[in-house]
Amino acid sequence: MTVRPIVVYDDPLLREKSRRVQRVRPAVRRLIDDMVETMRAGNGIGLTAIQVGVPERVIVVEAPEENEKDAEESEGRESWQLYAVINPKLARKSREMEDGIEGCLSVPGLVGEVTRHYAITVEGLNGQGQDVRIRAKGLLARVFQHEIDHCDGVLFIDHIDDPEKIWPVAEGEEEAAEAAQEIPKNPS
Repeated sequence: MTVRPIVVYDDPLLREKSRRVQRVRPAVRRLIDDMVETMRAGNGIGLTAIQVGVPERVIVVEAPEENEKDAEESEGRESWQLYAVINPKLARKSREMEDGIEGCLSVPGLVGEVTRHYAITVEGLNGQGQDVRIRAKGLLARVFQHEIDHCDGVLFIDHIDDPEKIWPVAEGEEEAAEAAQEIPKNPS
């Protein structure tokens, strides 16, 4: 497994729509392994292939399923679920919306408050090419929506129209703020 460089917000590649994966080949499985390694090395909770320079619809997510704040504080990341989804799509979205804090490995030094669907169902393929259907709510649903947005060339900052809903953080702390779902202390 290899830690790959992360593409940052000013690279036009991040604004492109990723293409569908036609066949799950060994190269796609290696890409998934590298993405997991890269996500963990960056202390992230989600990553899309385009963020490592590969414009294919592949995402990895590693987050708690429920009681996200308690899971992070008491059990740590070891209890989190890891997902790899190829050609992910939102099959269902709740009417209920929720505000939450988001950060991004491709937008270093910033977090913001974004409104997302509270519960969703994601469909796609797993790393073996089998159909998967994932029901998610809370933070897990937020991370899936964030990563699927990347597949469509959308960044979390595109959802923020109020400059008072975006804050600077120390680089590398973006997704920690997202996982904790707390507004950073002493926002500038």
